[in-house]
Amino acid sequence: MRIIGGNFKGRRFIPPAKNWPTRPTTDFAKEGLFNILNNKIDFEEVIMLDLFGGTGNHSYEFISRGCTNVTYVDKFQGCIDFVQKTAGELKIEDKIKIIRSDVFRFLQSNIRQFDYIFAGPPYPLPNLNTIPDVIFQTETLAPDGLFVMEHNPNHDFKSHNRFVEARNYGTTIFSFFK
Repeated sequence: MRIIGGNFKGRRFIPPAKNWPTRPTTDFAKEGLFNILNNKIDFEEVIMLDLFGGTGNHSYEFISRGCTNVTYVDKFQGCIDFVQKTAGELKIEDKIKIIRSDVFRFLQSNIRQFDYIFAGPPYPLPNLNTIPDVIFQTETLAPDGLFVMEHNPNHDFKSHNRFVEARNYGTTIFSFFK
């Protein structure tokens, strides 16, 4: 995996493969998403939330582009350890808050609003379809914020009242909500 833009462009990181519970976004899909985000977000001003953060891939991309306020949430200790290690190697510990928690518990107790939220849940997550509703019910997204959720073709959010658009990259789909 590599960081595709910003100060850390080209930097590679390799998460441990043994018992790794993540499905990292492909570079192809990530590049497509960030081409869109470049026109929608001021990376240096945004307050960002990375849900089901996994390898931290999305968080690193934001920080690489100038974001100084990232909150990363994942419940798997191996992911937490990897992101802490990588944050130390990149010297970005002051820009990322790493939280070990179940995403749904985090959202229920969180009192902060975020300008940009990315969720990359495991595709077979039984309650994946509830994530947009939980985001909006808990008022986690700031009033003019953007929420992007990665999913596969087995899920469709076009009828959601906050849905804006979807972008397909093979079997990876990014649904945008406002």
